[in-house]
Amino acid sequence: MSPCRILALAAFVAATSLVPTARAATFDLATASVADINAAFDAGALTSEKLIQLCLARIAAYDQAGPKLNTIITLNPKALETARALDAERKAKGPRSPLHGIPVILKDNYNTADLLTTGGSKALADFQPDNDASTVARLRAAGAIILAKCNLGELARTAVTFSSLGGQTLNPYDLTRTPGGSSGASGVVVAASFSILAMGTDTGQSIRSPASATASVGLRGTFGLIGRSGVIPNTYTQDAVGPHTRTVADAALMADVLAGFDAHDPSTWNAIGKTPKTYTTSLDANGLKGARIGYVTDLLGDGSHPEHALVTTATDQAVKALEKAGATVLRVSIPEVKHVLDEKSAPLGIGVYEDARVMNQYFAAQGARSKFPDLAAYVAAAGNTVPSVIKRFEESLAVKDAATHPDYLRRLERQAAFRDALVKFMDDQRLDALFYTHQRRFVVPVGAPQLERNGFMSSSSGLPALTVPGGFSPPSATAPLGVPVGVEFLGRAFAEPTLLRLAYGFEQTTKFRVPPASTPALPGETISY
Repeated sequence: MSPCRILALAAFVAATSLVPTARAATFDLATASVADINAAFDAGALTSEKLIQLCLARIAAYDQAGPKLNTIITLNPKALETARALDAERKAKGPRSPLHGIPVILKDNYNTADLLTTGGSKALADFQPDNDASTVARLRAAGAIILAKCNLGELARTAVTFSSLGGQTLNPYDLTRTPGGSSGASGVVVAASFSILAMGTDTGQSIRSPASATASVGLRGTFGLIGRSGVIPNTYTQDAVGPHTRTVADAALMADVLAGFDAHDPSTWNAIGKTPKTYTTSLDANGLKGARIGYVTDLLGDGSHPEHALVTTATDQAVKALEKAGATVLRVSIPEVKHVLDEKSAPLGIGVYEDARVMNQYFAAQGARSKFPDLAAYVAAAGNTVPSVIKRFEESLAVKDAATHPDYLRRLERQAAFRDALVKFMDDQRLDALFYTHQRRFVVPVGAPQLERNGFMSSSSGLPALTVPGGFSPPSATAPLGVPVGVEFLGRAFAEPTLLRLAYGFEQTTKFRVPPASTPALPGETISY
């Protein structure tokens, strides 16, 4: 080759090396975040219609077939039609929000004006509300697609996601176990990629228990952060609604849409002026650097069950990850927590005193559409659908002067004192958050009662908590990847930005979440562009 040609070739290589080349990207349904989906939308590689088709195909393959996870109560027959309309709107006007064209599955205690709302109860199997729950209206306004309504513990009052209408939902990581509850199906549908996002409710730990059991993310916000009107209630004092997602970033996006004033839920007065413009600014991969976190060792198992040691080992490994990422972790014992555990948290529970009142209010709010005038009529019609739920209702109906009952007032005082004690402890120790395992042992086999959960830390204090994947048990014949272990961050009132920052840093450091083996990828779910 002549010197001139060599010089010319060298000049060409040098020039072209300065030209940026488009980097290939990949959309993978099993791992895609909302940001990944929007990138595929923007590149023209994916449409909302195609995304809904992929999710529906997975539901067809794995909900009543294959592993038979048994999550869906009602599919939205207009989901594809809505997706096509939102695709056209995106092309004409741009997206309404990051949730534009993204599927959401609702726990079936959220009122929907276009779909039945059953609470999982045979007695409500044909109930059709007039209006959406306030959160459902917010999601639709943001462009999200309500893909389906999913199973739950009967009227959100059982811990293992069994209902008289929907039956038993299974855990995709171990088909012999439950997915926790009562929002177990909400956790399963995001874990198994039936949907990208889901909504659950949490009175004791019903968002966070399924998040722990399905290697997903569950947010229970501060009391009053997210409006609850139009959701079948348990209590006024302890009920919360919130998202199930696969990533912390998606939980932040959901909080942006969901948080805010609800004219029909007085608790949301508490949040006015206390929410950021966006929670996404809290997402910092180095968010653990310099943080001070209290590892609450009181909330570990006492060794009386063989699973305690496995959960403790996984949680200790999670603590090491916190420290490796730059956090200072203090192993702490909190007297008030030990006291609650000694009494099995029963003295903090207020359900029996508020159950009848809030259910009567819910039935009355449905007007002419209401199936029943009050809770007593429901109990009379429901028979013995789920005996434990009916027994609880009967106990609540039997309480006289519940709102002024001395024991009820004592329990409210104890909840307030518990909240204050947790905040004071964090202040005294200069902690950004408390950290603990959500469940002291694994989620239970189907048919067993769910025990030893730590959700009372948030539900009995009104403080916010965020549950994220914290690892897995060793693999077994029924759990080829292991059983998920969830860990939880708890903070001061309206400290959701802090919790999101810490949890995002933890998530980015550990990358614990992996899709379940029981629901493998189907053709067309990976798109390179």
